[in-house]
Amino acid sequence: MDTHAAPVRLEPWSEGDFDLLRAMNAPALMVHLGGPESDEALAKRHRRYVDLSAARTGAGRMFRIVSLPEEIPAGSVGFWRQTWDGEPVYETGWTVLPGFQGRGLATAATRAVAELARAEHMYRFLHAFPSADNGPSNAVCRKAGFELLGERVVDYPPGHPLRCNDWRLDLDPDRAQDGLL
Repeated sequence: MDTHAAPVRLEPWSEGDFDLLRAMNAPALMVHLGGPESDEALAKRHRRYVDLSAARTGAGRMFRIVSLPEEIPAGSVGFWRQTWDGEPVYETGWTVLPGFQGRGLATAATRAVAELARAEHMYRFLHAFPSADNGPSNAVCRKAGFELLGERVVDYPPGHPLRCNDWRLDLDPDRAQDGLL
């Protein structure tokens, strides 16, 4: 583990986090995701995040990233159910506001959310799909211990092909060692 990563605390996404979501919808932060979302789409995303955080049924969770020791919301991270190549998996994603980038927050938050996904004991793998052109997010995957499986094209946002890297983290590596693949 990188001992130089900035400390973070993950807090469940709540109704009060809409302004944080709006700040993360800035053009510079959405360049690798098809651009900023409309107000209507943002409101729907916020509702999904709130509902996901309240579910606690293995569906995943969304969190605000709080930078420590400042105690300032710095972004979001989460994990959710997904079907990938016909298999149920968790997917993860994150956003860190510009003033907090380059300090290790995304890596620390991604590691923390991977541990929370692991604790669910639901799925074997956690995937991340950063744009192939997004160097910082691909570096987060590498630093957080994900394995690069290769480049893929996904439909994101819906109707728009996105060239991304498929990164995978084994949430149960003992299973592979026991021959339970």
